[in-house]
Amino acid sequence: MTIRDTPQEWEIRATETPFVGNKTSVRTDDVVMPDGHVVRRDYQVHPGSVAVLALDAAGRVVVIRQYRHPVRQKLWEIPAGLLDIPGENPLHAAQRELYEEAHVKAEDWRVLTDVYTTPGGCDEAVRIFLARDLSEAEGDRFEVEHEEADMELARVPLDDLVRGVLAGELHNNCLVVGVLSLVAAQHGDGLGALRPAEAPWPARPFES
Repeated sequence: MTIRDTPQEWEIRATETPFVGNKTSVRTDDVVMPDGHVVRRDYQVHPGSVAVLALDAAGRVVVIRQYRHPVRQKLWEIPAGLLDIPGENPLHAAQRELYEEAHVKAEDWRVLTDVYTTPGGCDEAVRIFLARDLSEAEGDRFEVEHEEADMELARVPLDDLVRGVLAGELHNNCLVVGVLSLVAAQHGDGLGALRPAEAPWPARPFES
């Protein structure tokens, strides 16, 4: 049996958008179930995101610590950001986020994994990249504001992050998925077997 997610779309009888925010919105669909009943489903419409697990030559991961108001915590995360421009190349967006949040550039890029963060209530899709061969970026640092003005930056050994994830001390979705995916790749077919940086992404189609 092939274990693979497959596209499918059930009939929608009606749809409305009761809330539109700055970056996301809420949509309400009346969806026909397999037994013929029509049920209402509310979910957040999201432009999609990219995240970067940047691994240096010493086996350390570039992480940031940032306040996240919905969960009332300062979380350790990997650099990440929204796909603000429809159809934007996710690799270009990831390179931008690594520069803006960590002032770092990378020469080697691969797709680490693709995930839906909360498919039961949000259509956000995230592509997590692995970036290696790191160096400090040239030019002025990006001017931060709001939550990012209080952001901390560090490089943490991969093993320490794995321990923190399994101990329930680290909770950010992209960090958890990225760190454990990296370890799985290292102990599996190797990092050379990861998909190329511009591999197709059906969840968020883009132009090269």
